[in-house]
Amino acid sequence: MALRFTLALLCLAAVDASAQAPPAMPDPSPLHVVTYVELRPTAKNEGSALLRAWRDAQRQAAGNQRAEVVQHPTRPGQFVIIAAWRNKVAFDGHAEAAAPFREKLNALRNSPTDDRLHTGLSTGEPGAPQAGVLYVVTHVDVVPPRREDTEAALKALAQANRVAEGNLRFEVLQQINRLNHFTVVETWRSRQAYDANSMSAHQREFRDKLAPMAGALYDERLYEGLD
Repeated sequence: MALRFTLALLCLAAVDASAQAPPAMPDPSPLHVVTYVELRPTAKNEGSALLRAWRDAQRQAAGNQRAEVVQHPTRPGQFVIIAAWRNKVAFDGHAEAAAPFREKLNALRNSPTDDRLHTGLSTGEPGAPQAGVLYVVTHVDVVPPRREDTEAALKALAQANRVAEGNLRFEVLQQINRLNHFTVVETWRSRQAYDANSMSAHQREFRDKLAPMAGALYDERLYEGLD
């Protein structure tokens, strides 16, 4: 009897551990990585140099498809690295080369570097980076039961914005470990083009749909490319 009771407890523990284990992370192809970097405002220049060097190292790494760095125009020390890799194996393969850059940036940080891994929900062709354009990076967080509705709304928004006047890129990325979190990456020819589109009917329609589904504030931030 004691043996059967012990075996039953072990089985229950195994089932409970299995239920609590996080799902295995898929290996998307390509893998989109959005990295948020917040340095001390006084370290802006030193940080910019480090980020340029890291960007260039990523571009030369095996399996890298794109690496860009953007900076906030009015909040010194805030940067975002926008990269795409052939797959997660390629991204992981760059980890050793990235370590010295991460270590140096860590010494200048205001907050820890935040890597977010994504699959491409709706990406299109971003084209080559251009000088003087406006970058927009938006974090969209919705309640889990409305994830599929949000996916449909974001895909429709992407299609409408890609043909908008002055749009150079509109990507919708879906976070791998939180499928109800999305990152939207936009590139516009100018601030004027972005502002004009923000008043469009399709943009207002999307925000109306998103409002009852949102799990957090619509976090939209404007950046300049780091040349």
